[in-house]
Amino acid sequence: MKYSDDGRQYHIGLKAEDIGKYVILPGDPKRCEKIAAYFENPKKVGDRREFVTYTGFLNGEKVSVTSTGIGGPSAAIALTELSKLGAHTFVRVGTCGGIDTDVKSGEIVIAQAAIRAEGTSKEYAPIEFPAVADFEVTTALKKASESLGAKSHIGVVQCKDSFYGQHEPDLMPTSYDLNNKWEAWKRLGTLASEMESAALFTVARFLKVRVGSCFLVVANQEREKEGLANPVVHDTDLAIRVGITALKNLIEAGK
Repeated sequence: MKYSDDGRQYHIGLKAEDIGKYVILPGDPKRCEKIAAYFENPKKVGDRREFVTYTGFLNGEKVSVTSTGIGGPSAAIALTELSKLGAHTFVRVGTCGGIDTDVKSGEIVIAQAAIRAEGTSKEYAPIEFPAVADFEVTTALKKASESLGAKSHIGVVQCKDSFYGQHEPDLMPTSYDLNNKWEAWKRLGTLASEMESAALFTVARFLKVRVGSCFLVVANQEREKEGLANPVVHDTDLAIRVGITALKNLIEAGK
């Protein structure tokens, strides 16, 4: 579906010439300007609903940043419409809450795969199909993190649709299910919880594009429960620099 007859996509309001083939995907629209500051000659090209887009250049390659809003449905829309315009490589740069107690505030989590405890991916693939990040993008994120000296963790993350279902499970009518599954995620060594990657990884397989994810750990509720140090960290700059560096590496590898 197009927004108009001039080739603009329905939700993001962009045309093919507006974007690059490499795109960073934050959730928060306000984070786009901060990410675009790392581009050469950035220009705001779109602002519709939760989808804000800037386009510029990295290493001589046209690149973009588009916000997806919160959750799988809008993330899948952004990924689909950007891929229709020719984008093929995506890096989600977001935030997460730690689950494993070794994952600390201010550190970086890189997702190898995501638990599909959300609804969007189920409309693309049976639940038996895994939500797995692209290997090349994940490798680029790992190398970027190492080059920046960032403390990072690589593994499985959990994705959900209800933020408060995670943080206030005992208040929910389905508390029995939420608490039991949360305990399972802990026992399985799940690193962190967030809201978009399961949908992005699954939809990307269908669209045949590449997606990887990295996150700033804002805090870890399991560390708090155990009385361990758990400051709340909101500065996403390190995660952004990991994403930017990874994108540069992927651009060079693609030349």
